[in-house]
This record gives sequence, structure tokens and C-alpha cells, in this order.
Amino acid sequence: MKSGFAGIIGRPNVGKSTLLNSILGEKIAITTDKPQTTRNSIRGIYTRPDEAQIVFIDTPGIHKAHSRLGSAMTEMAVNTFKEVDVILFLIDGSAKKGPGDRYIFDMIKDLDTPKILVINKTDKTDSENFARLYDEYEKTGVFHAIFGTSALLGKNVDGLLDEIEKLMPEGPMYFPEDMVTDHPERFLVSEIIREKILMYLNDEVPHGVAVEIESFREEPGLARIGAVIYCEKKSHKGIIIGKQGRKLKGIGQSARKEIEALLGTKVYLETWVKVKENWRDSDTAIANFGYKEK
Repeated sequence: MKSGFAGIIGRPNVGKSTLLNSILGEKIAITTDKPQTTRNSIRGIYTRPDEAQIVFIDTPGIHKAHSRLGSAMTEMAVNTFKEVDVILFLIDGSAKKGPGDRYIFDMIKDLDTPKILVINKTDKTDSENFARLYDEYEKTGVFHAIFGTSALLGKNVDGLLDEIEKLMPEGPMYFPEDMVTDHPERFLVSEIIREKILMYLNDEVPHGVAVEIESFREEPGLARIGAVIYCEKKSHKGIIIGKQGRKLKGIGQSARKEIEALLGTKVYLETWVKVKENWRDSDTAIANFGYKEK
């Protein structure tokens, strides 16, 4: 049996989480059109019984950090290089090669770990631009293989999976075959709420929002969940709550529906908004919210 670990790396907003969800056939990583949506290393488990088990690690986008949170996220992604059997380097096929891609390429080019380049978003690019990117990276001789994919549409994802499986070593199953992530339900619930916040707020509030699950109590046919939304400024608190509480209510209703689908039960969700000024530059707060080891 083939088994091992594959790290998904790349700049923010190139489709890493979308690719992971496409591979697994279900949503375990939140996705928005905003950069730096992923803050943690999300582990997704792909299993073909008696054939292969691949643990995918979806990392935060590697970027120039402007806060301690940004530094912790980049460090988390870079550390992934050291613990995987295959590196998947995702780039945006609809965009020109930029300094961010070159920075990541320079970080991985001399590693012994097998590397696959994934030119994603082929549904948004033309054949000429794809061919230019393909030739440019192929000439480096760094990559074991180069794939064009549309993670959003599931295009060529199966072919990519077959190639990854070939590169995996022989090994045991690390997780039960019906398990798709090793993250606890509390984490998944907090991520769903954070996704809805990002979607509802557009660009009104920067990414200075964190969600903490204060209570999670399961009863017959019902889960009672209490969540605190932290923001960095008092002015942001008012924006999140909205006029007469409408925005917070919309966030809660949208999150509740998805949490009910995740848990398979009715959910009573209570949310509160609190201010924790400049938490993104506090090592203690970053660790408490689970974005780095304590």
C-alpha cells in the first residue's frame, strides 16, 4: 500500500484550499476570494482502501508578513517542506509569474523532496499563457511533473492524484479509511464562522478577525454552540454587528446552516463580538487562537 504526506504550497489565493476540497470530494477547508483566508495547516485525508492513503497538508499562503500573525502563517507553511513526501507548488495560471512565485520557487528548488508544479485556474487562462508558464518552469528541471488544473471545476484533479500516488512510499494507513480530516469539530465550526464573516464583510474589516468556540454541548438531536468573534478595533465591532444586529444575524444564520450539514444535527448557535486590540501582533493571542504552538 502507498501512503504518505503531500504539502500544498503557494502564494495566497491561488486555489490551494479549493484543490484540497476537490481532491476529498467534500469541504474541509474554507474558501473565499480574499487572500490569506487559510491560517492553519489544514490536513485532509484521501484514502483508496487497500491501495493508497495520502495526507494532504493545505498551508497558509506564503507572503511578505506585515504582522506577527503573518510571520506565524508563513513559518507554518515553510515548515511543511520538512515533513512531506511530495510538494505540490500551486501557481495561478491566469496571472503572470511574480516575485511571490519566484520567492517560493527559490525556497524549494534545491530540496530533495519530489516536487509537482500545479498550474491552477486553467479555466481562467488561455492556451498561450499556459504554454508560456509550462515551458518556463519545465526548463528549470526542478519538477517531477507539471499539471494544469481547474480545482474549482475538478479538471485534471484525478490525473494529478494518480501522479502523487506514484511518488508515495510504501507504508501503513495512518488514519481510518472513512476519516477525511484529523481536525476536531470545534475547529471546523470556528472556521465555518470565520468564512462567513469574510464573505459578509467584504473589505470593510481587514483580516483582524478570529473566532473562538467557548462552548460546544451536544444533546439528543441538538448541538448548542457559543462562539466569540474577536476583532482588533471598537469600530470594527460595530461593522460586524451591523445596524440593529442584522449583519451578525446574517453571519450566524449562514454559518448555522453549514454547521448543521457538517454535524448532521440541529444547531443552536450564539455569537458574541469582543475587541482584542492588535491581537495579530501578540504572540500570546496568536498561540491562544491556535495559529502557532504555545
